Amino acid sequence: CALPGSTGRLTKLWFCTARFHGEGYQEGLAEGSHAGMAEGRRHGALHGARMGSEIGCYLGFALMWHCLLQKCTDPKSSKKLRALDSLIAMIQKFPYEDPTYDKLQEDLEKIRGKFKQVCSMLNIQSDFRLGNERSSLTF
Repeated sequence: CALPGSTGRLTKLWFCTARFHGEGYQEGLAEGSHAGMAEGRRHGALHGARMGSEIGCYLGFALMWHCLLQKCTDPKSSKKLRALDSLIAMIQKFPYEDPTYDKLQEDLEKIRGKFKQVCSMLNIQSDFRLGNERSSLTF
């Protein structure tokens, strides 16, 4: 590292150290930013898949029960069908494509609550689990 017109070795050393420190910082920042983006992408994909799996199970459950109860004419079945319709509508309005939606978690909690309410109305014990091997919805 040579500086023209420099007066001493210590000055040259100081300038070289400062330059290499700055270059090292910039290289480290670039590498860290790239690694952080890749890690964030993996994290987002994993959690998005989990959320999609959970909501998909709720929707499948609701549609199946809606079909089963559709032919029943008693008042209790009518109330259950309205609750199922509400759950299906909430799921269909959920903004899957917008991870920046500010009420994403809040809306997901509302769907979970409605699902639990429907299960209670149907006298079904719900237990949604996401494990490492597979996801399951047990009754």
